[in-house]
Amino acid sequence: MSDSNLDEVLVLIPARMASTRLPGKPLADICGLPMIVQVAMRAKEAAIGRVVVAVDDHEVFDTIAAAGFEVVMTSQDHQSGSDRIFEALQKVDPDGRAKIIVNVQGDLPTIEPETVRAALRPLENPAVDIGTLTTEIDNEEDKTAPHIVKVVGSPVSETRLHALYFTRATAPYGKGPLYHHIGLYAYRRAALERFVSLGPSTLEKREALEQLRALEAGMRIDAEIVDTVPLGVDTPGDLEKARRILAARTG
Repeated sequence: MSDSNLDEVLVLIPARMASTRLPGKPLADICGLPMIVQVAMRAKEAAIGRVVVAVDDHEVFDTIAAAGFEVVMTSQDHQSGSDRIFEALQKVDPDGRAKIIVNVQGDLPTIEPETVRAALRPLENPAVDIGTLTTEIDNEEDKTAPHIVKVVGSPVSETRLHALYFTRATAPYGKGPLYHHIGLYAYRRAALERFVSLGPSTLEKREALEQLRALEAGMRIDAEIVDTVPLGVDTPGDLEKARRILAARTG
């Protein structure tokens, strides 16, 4: 990626201190570093552009700054990560230099840098407003599990789907692969601005899936197919697994 393209991509990592299942999650220790710092390191290793962490807590702010990463304070009142990254975008890039905003969730400390980069690929098509990720489901239980969000999409290549719908149900019906949605997004700036200006949509509220707001508004989302689902840390068990993964990588 050229230096000019690096200037146009802004990676924003939203981090909330409040977590019912894992209190103080951003500061949880993983191999000697707070989880949110590990995520920032993975984003930096992706080498796609400027990395900024958007936080709502002063202790987290100070921790990230001390680790040498750029950080911005945002409101505690945001209902979604997209709202938080939009506030951060306005604060850190008021002149509109960034043309693409990549939203990397703050609980993905083991994500591979190549997986982060993959979210940009759908935006090679100028018709696409938002890029995201998916992987084929190979576990039979996951095919019917409501906590596993499925992408219903039309193939546009061997590695990409044009997303038609997202659902917690088992879909589409019939023989063929099912795809697990991975909630990492690359927005064109105009798409993010439009998205946050829209109120919650009917299907978004019904499925409790924010991305349906974009589809209902006629925006195009394409999903790049990757090999695996990155580990999201939501519970103490997830945290232990993340520690084992990173410990193995570092020897």
